[in-house]
Amino acid sequence: MQANLLESVDARTKLAGSNKMEILLFSLGTREIFGINVFKVREVSQTPKITKTPNMPLGVEGVISLRGNIIPVISLSKFVATQEKPSSDANSTMIVTEFSKHTQAFLVHEVDRIIRVDWDKVRAPEAMLAGNQALITALTELPDGKLVSILDVEQILSSVIGEPVIPDLPSTHVNPESFMFFVDDSMVARKEIVSVLDKIGIKYYQANNGKEAWDKLQNLANRAVHDGELLKEKLKMILVDAEMPEMDGYVLTKHIKSDHRFSGIPVVMHSSLSSNANRAMGASVGVDAYVAKFDPVILADTVTPYVVS
Repeated sequence: MQANLLESVDARTKLAGSNKMEILLFSLGTREIFGINVFKVREVSQTPKITKTPNMPLGVEGVISLRGNIIPVISLSKFVATQEKPSSDANSTMIVTEFSKHTQAFLVHEVDRIIRVDWDKVRAPEAMLAGNQALITALTELPDGKLVSILDVEQILSSVIGEPVIPDLPSTHVNPESFMFFVDDSMVARKEIVSVLDKIGIKYYQANNGKEAWDKLQNLANRAVHDGELLKEKLKMILVDAEMPEMDGYVLTKHIKSDHRFSGIPVVMHSSLSSNANRAMGASVGVDAYVAKFDPVILADTVTPYVVS
């Protein structure tokens, strides 16, 4: 089954703007169900022999050679607290992933199947989920009532390799009444975006998911109309993530581009999904630029021309 799980990727690019995502379900040797966006997954296989190396970060079991590239192998069970002890063969399957310009393998017990879900059926985790909250970016429910925890793999990768160092960036000369808006559901991504924007001196509003972003953007637009102003005179650009609970970045972009009140305001997609297919998905809904996470210099270079113009 694993060899057929990732076929028909081209068909999945048609999901752009449909507010749907496809999730690969897997387990860590317990009864809990986890998920990862299919677009982050390159392949699934049985775990090969892993080469142990000294001084590896916590959770990294070693490395493997995959078609000439040496990639780290990360045990997800070392990061995710489960309610029961994992089975003895909890790392028998390997999911090779590619996102944020990194390729790595995650060890899991087994993969189950791919499901297609509506983003409006995907919810942000409640604050009471203390232990795993930082590592679970969203929850959704299967038809039989079982919950699926969608992992924030960017946060896990950040825990392994460390957060990027934000270099000194030149400050900009921006109209003090100008600002930008960004939305991202990942805590680590929001922290990094804020660090970049603070360094280059740009004011901003922010949101944690697409639905919240659309509500806040409509409030800004309504206020501008009430004051008899053009929103584009102050709101210089909108930075959107692709994957977000309740409303994804593609649907959010379609809403923005179809509302005349946002005319002339560029939308930039900032995503860990950096393949050509994902760039094409962004272009299909009208994004003005696409920036792969996370390179603070490239992000600053992309943002600056819009906000100083």
